[in-house]
Amino acid sequence: MTGTFSSLNTALSALRYQRVAMDTASNNIANATSEGYVRRRAEAQALGAPTRVAMWSRYDGVGDGVSAASVTRMADPLLDARARREHGAQTYLDTRVAVLQRLETGVGEPGDAGVSAAMADFRNAWQDLQTHPDQSATRSQVLATGQALADAINGQAANVDSELADQRSHLLDVVSQINSTATSLAAVNRNIADADSAGLDDGDLRDQRDLLAMRLSELTGAVSQPRADGGIDVSVGGVPLVVGTDTGTFTITGGIAPDGSSDGAPLSFAVVGTAGSTAVSPASLGGETGASSNLLTTTLPGYRTGLDSVASLLADTVNSLHTQGYDLNGDPGQPFFSYDPLDAAGSLTVAITDPTDVAASSVPGGALDTGIAEELGSSQVADEAYRRLVTGLGTEVASSQRHGDNQRLLTTQVDSAREQLIGVNLDEETTNLMAAQRAYEAASRVMSTMDSVLDTLINRTGLVR
Repeated sequence: MTGTFSSLNTALSALRYQRVAMDTASNNIANATSEGYVRRRAEAQALGAPTRVAMWSRYDGVGDGVSAASVTRMADPLLDARARREHGAQTYLDTRVAVLQRLETGVGEPGDAGVSAAMADFRNAWQDLQTHPDQSATRSQVLATGQALADAINGQAANVDSELADQRSHLLDVVSQINSTATSLAAVNRNIADADSAGLDDGDLRDQRDLLAMRLSELTGAVSQPRADGGIDVSVGGVPLVVGTDTGTFTITGGIAPDGSSDGAPLSFAVVGTAGSTAVSPASLGGETGASSNLLTTTLPGYRTGLDSVASLLADTVNSLHTQGYDLNGDPGQPFFSYDPLDAAGSLTVAITDPTDVAASSVPGGALDTGIAEELGSSQVADEAYRRLVTGLGTEVASSQRHGDNQRLLTTQVDSAREQLIGVNLDEETTNLMAAQRAYEAASRVMSTMDSVLDTLINRTGLVR
C-alpha cells in the first residue's frame, strides 16, 4: 500500500510482529526448565510489492511491512527418531547392568562369606580330620562346614530366585506403563489432528507427543513413524501398538501369572487390538521390557542352572567318595549330601547328623584310617566348576558395563545435538527479547513521527503566521 498513510500501516505491522516475537521469547524463557519443551521461534515474512503484474497500474512503494508467518517449533524429526532409538538401547543396557550388579553383589565373590570360602573351609575340615580321626570334634566340624557350604549355595540360589521374582513383578508394572502411555499417545494424536484441522497452535501437544513416544521407546524399544496429521504411529517388535487414534493392548501371554509368579510356560507377549491378537517375540523387544525379558529367559535361568550343576556335582562327588569309605563304627558310608534333582542348589543339605557316621576310613572294621578324608580334602572338582560359573558371570557383568558406557557416550552425543536445537538458551532468548523490544520502540517512534507529520499536514498547512 502506498500513500500518506502507508507508513502507519507498516509501523502497525511491525508492532504486531514484534509483539509476537516478544511473546515467543518470554514463553521460551518461562519454559526453560519444562520437561520436553521445544523452543519456538517467531518467523517474520516481509510484505513487499504485489506478485502479479497489473497492466494499467504501477507500484511505487517500498514495501508494506512485515507479518508473523508462523511460530516454528525448533524440532528435527531425524534427531528425535535417533534420540528415541538411542534411549531405548541405553535403557536396555542400564536395566541389564543394574540387575547383573545386584546378582554379582549377592554372589559375594571373592570374599569370606561366599561359596568359594565355604568350599575351602569344607576341604580344610576333611584335612583336619586326617590329623585327628579319633576326635569327635573334627568329625563334627566336617558336618558343620558341610552344612555351611550347603547354606551358602542355598542362599545364592535364593538370591537368584528372588531376582527372578522381582523381574517378573517389574515386567508386570512395565506392561501397565506401556498400555497407559500408549493410550495417552493415541489421545494426544487425536488432539493434534483436531487442532491442526481447526488451525490452532499444537506446539504443546507435539511436545507431549514426543515425550510419550520417547517413553515408549525406553519401555519397549518401540519404533515411531510420523503421520501426515501430526501424530505418531508406534510399533513394538514390528507389531503396531498405536495407529493414529487407535491403540492396542500389550499383554503377557505366557511365563508370568497375574500375581507375578511363574506359570511354567515360556515367556511370551502379544498386542491385542481390534483385529485380534498378534504375537510379539521377546527377542525383538528393547528397553526395559527387552532387558527384563532377556534376564528372565536367558541370563538368570542360565546362572541358576549353572549353580544347580555345581551343587549336584559337589554332592555327587562327595557322596561317591563317602559311600566308598567306612565310618567310625566300621559301617559303610552313607550319602553325605542330599538334594532334589529339580532344585539342586536350593535343596542341598547334609544328609547325616551323627559325627560317627562320617566315613573317613578307606578300610572296614572301624580302623582310624583317613584314606577317604584325604581324597575329599584334596578334591576340587566342584571348586573348578564354581570358579568357571562365577568367572563367566563376572565377564558378563564387565561386558554389559562396557557396552552401557559406550552406549552412554553415543546417547549423550545425540542428546547434546538435540538439546542445541530444541533447548532454551536464556542468554539467547534475552537477546531476542531485547531486540524485539527495541524494534517495537522504533516502530512506535515511526507512528509518533507519522502522527506529527499528519497533524502538520491536516491542521497547519496553509496557515500564515
